[in-house]
Amino acid sequence: MATGTDIRTYHDGRWHEGDIAVIRASDHGAWLGTTVFDGARYVHGLAPDLDKHCARTNASAEALMITPTVSAQEMVGIVREGLAACPRDAAIYIRPMYWALDGGPMGILPEMGATGFAIALETIPLAPPEASTTLTTTRFRRPVMEDAVVNAKAGCLYPNNARMLAEARAKGFGNALVADALGNVAESASSNVFIVKDGEVFTPIPNGTFLAGITRARHIANLRADGVKVHEITMSFEDVHAADEVFLSGNMHKVTPVTAFDDTAYPIGPVTKRVREMYWDWAATAG
Repeated sequence: MATGTDIRTYHDGRWHEGDIAVIRASDHGAWLGTTVFDGARYVHGLAPDLDKHCARTNASAEALMITPTVSAQEMVGIVREGLAACPRDAAIYIRPMYWALDGGPMGILPEMGATGFAIALETIPLAPPEASTTLTTTRFRRPVMEDAVVNAKAGCLYPNNARMLAEARAKGFGNALVADALGNVAESASSNVFIVKDGEVFTPIPNGTFLAGITRARHIANLRADGVKVHEITMSFEDVHAADEVFLSGNMHKVTPVTAFDDTAYPIGPVTKRVREMYWDWAATAG
């Protein structure tokens, strides 16, 4: 079952209406999990950082030893062709994806050059500005490079995220704040995390256990351009409890305010609101 509605799918060189079947039972990606994807957004007629999301799709494929077959520039063109048939006022989730078709040595390694490719466009509304979430801890942690392909946006990583979310939901919270292998804060189960303290912004320093997101980087650049000090640090859970504001950063909704971490409550504060405002102001000028 799809997450969104009004789906269009690019496969085998053309756009199709609907959520068509694109993968076979014996494809390497189906039975050994060699799948990667990325997510971009089309909102208010804008597709912010689309080129970076397409480039990361290819980088993720290479990390999983899947051969990319479409250049980032070509991918952008295909996406824009598909978006031309969508209403300008629609909120579209853009998902380019690769999967390995055939197995190489021992059936485990992907066969070089045997690659499936598709793009899905589906309508998923942007969360309203007043929407927020709550966080709790989880016993599950982010893996390290020696354990998993953490330098890719890979489908095989998401069952771990799913059990983090399931544990948080069972405790009555909206999301999980996740530790890295050393017990420091890495991210939430679905997106990067920022805290605000005394008007300055802090976020976990990339340490190879999580993807430092494209939207995260955009927020950091916008904040610094606005004169706000942003620090990438080794962050503890105590730092989060002591924060004045907390928000999540991800492609799906760009900014999600956090109103509680366990028994610590936060307002939806001025910096969080300003980050969202700056993001869409930047997107409007970027085109």
